[in-house]
Amino acid sequence: MSDNATDLDFLAGIKVVDFTQFEAGPSCTEALAWLGAEVVKIENPKTGDPGRRLRPGQPDDDPYYFHMFNANKKSITVNLKSPRGLALVQDMLRKADVCVENMAPGTIERLGLGYDDVRKLNPGIIYCQVKGFGTGSPYESNLAFDMIAQATGGTISVTGEKGRGPVKPGLSLGDTGTGMTMAITILGALHKRAKTGEGHRLQVAMQDAMLHYMRTNFSTQARSGRAVERDGTHSGGGSNAPSGLYPCAPGGPNDYVWIMTSRANPEHWARLCKVMGREELIHDPRFATPRERVKNSDVLDAMIREWTGTRSKHEAMAQVGGAGIPAGAVLDTMELQNDPTFEQRGIMQVMQHAQHGPFKMPAWPVRVDGKPPRVAPSPILGEHTVDVLTRWLGMSEDDVTALRRENTL
Repeated sequence: MSDNATDLDFLAGIKVVDFTQFEAGPSCTEALAWLGAEVVKIENPKTGDPGRRLRPGQPDDDPYYFHMFNANKKSITVNLKSPRGLALVQDMLRKADVCVENMAPGTIERLGLGYDDVRKLNPGIIYCQVKGFGTGSPYESNLAFDMIAQATGGTISVTGEKGRGPVKPGLSLGDTGTGMTMAITILGALHKRAKTGEGHRLQVAMQDAMLHYMRTNFSTQARSGRAVERDGTHSGGGSNAPSGLYPCAPGGPNDYVWIMTSRANPEHWARLCKVMGREELIHDPRFATPRERVKNSDVLDAMIREWTGTRSKHEAMAQVGGAGIPAGAVLDTMELQNDPTFEQRGIMQVMQHAQHGPFKMPAWPVRVDGKPPRVAPSPILGEHTVDVLTRWLGMSEDDVTALRRENTL
């Protein structure tokens, strides 16, 4: 067992009943599992979480998406449309601390497991819902996935080249970003409940969560008085230069470095001039102040591109960053996967999965006393049915076998 990760017990003893699927909800419950909670996925006996990509009559031959969002969890299979299956889950909810769901609008209520139903079973439960659109929204009953949340939450509107159409950010802010806001709120609710015994109903809409990640853009709008425009490879809301992507050798699709000089730190500009061997530009009237640099950014960017074009992105990052100027090479997924330092530090870990073999994936990024939480395998569909029902509900293995014969599990 690797010593670059640790098994956390921050949430030891916390039981989570997990009705989530795909990514937004599973990201939330996976975070709780990494922190030591016992997270039990309730899955359909035939197909499981749709994120498993199971197809009728064919094997689960694309498990990687499921691994990413369900590490360290347990899985039991229950037919929620069966009266006996529903009763089993109700018994589990009586013993649970947290319940999380992100089914389509109205689904959990039709199953008889809505907030009002579950609160009667367990008044102290933290009941959590991740939805596409919030209560009271005109789109409250609409379905949503990551890209829908990003479109309606503003992130797509500010992403893309100046003067061109909007672009979806490549990362899943709408899904995982929303899940993180819920996970943090659950921790706060658990902290309060430990003192008062009080349960809570928590809801987060993916569209609403995107506003949280747009706060810098709203501050730019407040300053300018108009909607924020796309500005491609620049930053700072049009008030900062140089700041953007610059091409590097040998000219591949991701051979770029982002160089950022802060308007709040004039030393960045002077340092960059020295790195490029252009100290005469420090006091050039065209570039002497942030305002002048923005006004003459086309000329300025051309000079920086000339310099970065003779270096690899790693060389440019090392030279610029080493001089005390914020700089970052554009790293693609394969470069990140193959960088040994992430695995050495436990930020990327290898999941040892019984069915699918070793699989490297990102871990929870927070280091606790020097080490991040250990990644344990995502569950095989129904893998923990016997374990959970015998421990949580005191059933015997014969009882579980009988329920399987009845098609309850």
